Amino acid sequence: MSRWERGVAQTQAGGFADTNASLVSGAAHGGMAASGGFGSSNVVAEARRYLGGNPTSRRSLWCARFMNMVLERTGHHGTGSDLARSFASYGQRVSGPQVGAIAVMGRRGGGHVGVVSGIDAGGNPIVVSGNNGNRVREAPVSRGRIFAYVIPN
Repeated sequence: MSRWERGVAQTQAGGFADTNASLVSGAAHGGMAASGGFGSSNVVAEARRYLGGNPTSRRSLWCARFMNMVLERTGHHGTGSDLARSFASYGQRVSGPQVGAIAVMGRRGGGHVGVVSGIDAGGNPIVVSGNNGNRVREAPVSRGRIFAYVIPN
């Protein structure tokens, strides 16, 4: 298990004090507190249920399908599209990462999408996403890759 995977496991187990990951909280990060608003929803928890697997029927290009599935299972409407970039015009845009917000990013050959679960020590969002190494993974993403953060209306 890598250092990052150990940190994620520890974070999920509630041992935040000994990790480099932290949840976005209040105005200190310009976001919503994890105890209220969309950040308190169960979207992150639902996405984490599938870590290490692939709950979709797709073999490739399934990050948007995964995000739509997670949203639907938590009572939200998704985009209905298998294109990651479809989330850039979905919901309400926010200026920066917030726990529970959807991060839309560019990547070689197309786009990628996932849900923000925290912020690492370097200020990069930690994102749970499908089709990351052909599985659902939780990993930090460089801030520069993300071109939109959105929350459902």
